[in-house]
Amino acid sequence: MEPDVPKPEPPYESQFDPTLGFPNGRKIRTVKTTQEEMESAAIPPNLRDYCIDDYMKFLHCRQDNFPLVYKCKHEVHAYHQCQFEDHVLRMKEYEREARLRRLAEKKAVA
Repeated sequence: MEPDVPKPEPPYESQFDPTLGFPNGRKIRTVKTTQEEMESAAIPPNLRDYCIDDYMKFLHCRQDNFPLVYKCKHEVHAYHQCQFEDHVLRMKEYEREARLRRLAEKKAVA
């Protein structure tokens, strides 16, 4: 990692075409949970990310099985797996942006 390259913040917008380098296009990431559902479940803003669907499944399971919350371990695992995959995808996107930025700088100098 290069220390002089700024790291993107979470609401980061790409400077480059998001389909650049993807000849068949990219899979669109969507969230099924609506804002109203998140607000009614009192989900904190820091948890309202791509994995909110798995988190909502966990909350429903926890509510259904309250004293026996250990029965929801599959939902918790799915949520943590989603968080991990989202982190990996964001890091790959960050590295892609850095490579494209270096390529643009090389072209500008040449």
